Amino acid sequence: MKIASEKEMLDLGKQFAKKCPKVIELIGDVGAGKTTFTRGLAAGLGITEPITSPSFTISKSYALKNGGRLIHYDFYRLPDPGLMLDDLQENLQDPNNIIIVEWGESITDILPENRTKITIKYTNNDSREVIL
Repeated sequence: MKIASEKEMLDLGKQFAKKCPKVIELIGDVGAGKTTFTRGLAAGLGITEPITSPSFTISKSYALKNGGRLIHYDFYRLPDPGLMLDDLQENLQDPNNIIIVEWGESITDILPENRTKITIKYTNNDSREVIL
């Protein structure tokens, strides 16, 4: 599907929140819109605090109304996930958590096979192609 604006990417995230999968792997270049999608998803889940990229902190966690958490990981700077691997595995065990992973190439063997993969690619005219 073609996404022509930031608003459309936010709206796509909000739509995903209606039937949100437990684990989402976001694939795309730096600046493709992965965090923008996550902001929309969080808004659709009722999260009101600001959503920012976890590129420097590796993960960020936000409370959900059901007692679980939306946990947003970014493994861009970690060719070896190290201790973050234990954190991810623990959070995957909680059925109330929703996990979003960016740059997950180093942990693909840990992520469940039934995860939702979303690829975001740049196209011409600053639009994006989103592939599910």
